[in-house]
Amino acid sequence: MTFTSKEKSKKASLASSVSALALTVCVTVVFYLAPLTRVTAAPSDPPEHAPDRLLVKPKAGARESSVHALFSKYGAKQKEIIHQIDLRVVTVKPEKLQQTMERLRRSKHIEFVEPDWVLAPAAVPTDPYYGYEWHLPKINAPSAWDVTTGTSAVTIAILDSGVDVSHPDLAPLMVPGWNYFDNNANITDVNGHGTSVAGAAAAAANNGTGVAGVAWNCRLMPLRVSDTNGYGNNSAIASALTWAADHGARVANLSFSGVAKLPTIISAAQYFQSKGGVVTASAGNAGTFDTSPTNPYFLVVSATDANDVLASWSNTGSNIDLSAPGVNIMTTAEGGSYGSGSGTSFSAPIVAGAAALAISANPTLPGTQIQSILKQTADDLGSTGWDTSYGAGRLNVGNAVALAASSTPIPPTDGTAPVANITAPANSSTVSGTVTVSVTATDDVRVTSVDCYVNSTLLGTTTNAVAGFPWNTTAYANGSYTLQARAHDVAGNVGLSPLVNVSVLNVVTPPADTIAPTVVITSPVEGATLGRSVKVSVAAADNVGVTRVDLYTDGKLYASSTTATTVFTWNTSKLTKGTHTLRAWAYDAAGNVGSSALVSVKK
Repeated sequence: MTFTSKEKSKKASLASSVSALALTVCVTVVFYLAPLTRVTAAPSDPPEHAPDRLLVKPKAGARESSVHALFSKYGAKQKEIIHQIDLRVVTVKPEKLQQTMERLRRSKHIEFVEPDWVLAPAAVPTDPYYGYEWHLPKINAPSAWDVTTGTSAVTIAILDSGVDVSHPDLAPLMVPGWNYFDNNANITDVNGHGTSVAGAAAAAANNGTGVAGVAWNCRLMPLRVSDTNGYGNNSAIASALTWAADHGARVANLSFSGVAKLPTIISAAQYFQSKGGVVTASAGNAGTFDTSPTNPYFLVVSATDANDVLASWSNTGSNIDLSAPGVNIMTTAEGGSYGSGSGTSFSAPIVAGAAALAISANPTLPGTQIQSILKQTADDLGSTGWDTSYGAGRLNVGNAVALAASSTPIPPTDGTAPVANITAPANSSTVSGTVTVSVTATDDVRVTSVDCYVNSTLLGTTTNAVAGFPWNTTAYANGSYTLQARAHDVAGNVGLSPLVNVSVLNVVTPPADTIAPTVVITSPVEGATLGRSVKVSVAAADNVGVTRVDLYTDGKLYASSTTATTVFTWNTSKLTKGTHTLRAWAYDAAGNVGSSALVSVKK
């Protein structure tokens, strides 16, 4: 790639920024890199979901009167509706939220109900870092820029904490957005996270100022979906995603972890993709393995460092599509400043910028084909082929743009997803022991595989369109569980079954009682001389309970009692002179028997 004089000046200033700070007497720095405001810095204990809000999607064909009758019956009030995906946002009394959710889930008119989850941002804050934007040559961006630096006809929606719209590297790129957290037009960045994410995707370049984004001539659509700590509800994210699709965005970035497995956001992402778009999402920074499967409506991105090694804190899992640089990424910050940060919050918008460049190179390509090109052209890392750390590989935007520019749109020969249903167990039923989850799937061409999930964890996979999945519920704690089937066809379409909610209730069998009772004769003592009437005191004990105590004299049953500690009266008037014996026996409900020591006495 050939740099202009401004680009050369900018490149030189980047290279010398560290030494320039130490030699300010003789060197003038072209721009000032301020420490990046804590990019995420979210509280340690955020709420899990909105306390008074549920997200409800009726089944296709459900009558509006029936849906509202349900809401009225259970004390829910419809607050708003995301019409594109027919999702209802309803309010309930906080103390009734769980009960109302369970009741709505049991209705034949409802496809799914979920809380309005609060989602944590995925970035990890770091100390200030000055240096090169190492990630741009790493992903072969200069080669892509030889073909296109992006076009103003392609817009990237940034669903985040807002954006500093006056930032010199962002202001020229802004298109109107919306604040879905406060429901107004104020998209001012309240956290700093969104400004940094926006710069990673598409900061202006070739302008002699600051940093360069991946797609520096594309437009940015700021959509605020989070609070001041960076946490966002999935209702706000779904609303913003559908709005962005309807207002011309071709790419949307969600730097939040876990979004690709929430039904509400999946529905919105499916809608965005149907409009020709690409949705990128952060894998998350907990250093954990996510068992949820790859979702066709997202590109889920893990983070790598300058040595193409997966960051230690980056999540991995079955849902990873791509990896991209995410360590010490220099980008824009609030107040017109610059700084560096780490996290999958940066690797995801870098892929979003790459998607925007590929679309700019060939706007006729649908979003599904752009996703395929990005994965197909990635540099393979880790195990050969796709793996759970790097997905299809580390992003190579140069290769992606080249392939996109030479590609022709693939006609949607099969855009119909399979239909999947769980026929057993029934919704709202109670199960125990080993049960069979019965699934049926149909498709206009052919079903290639069917997956079954329990609470988003894979239970099993089969190539049969009609299948039964054995589920040993004894391995699960008693409680509520959600079942869902996913059917795949030859074209890669995925159909999700309606959610089935069941309760696991296994009877816990106590361990067998094999412990015999203990019993002692406390009076008379060994060798005692008897009178005409003797009190024989017996004490028995058991780990569960004594059911009977027998007293034997001279080997014959003399008396019985159902009291563990008892006193027998022994009439010795007719005994012959000499030695006589006493022994007590104790019994429990399990049939265990214990005996006392033999006690010898004299008459």
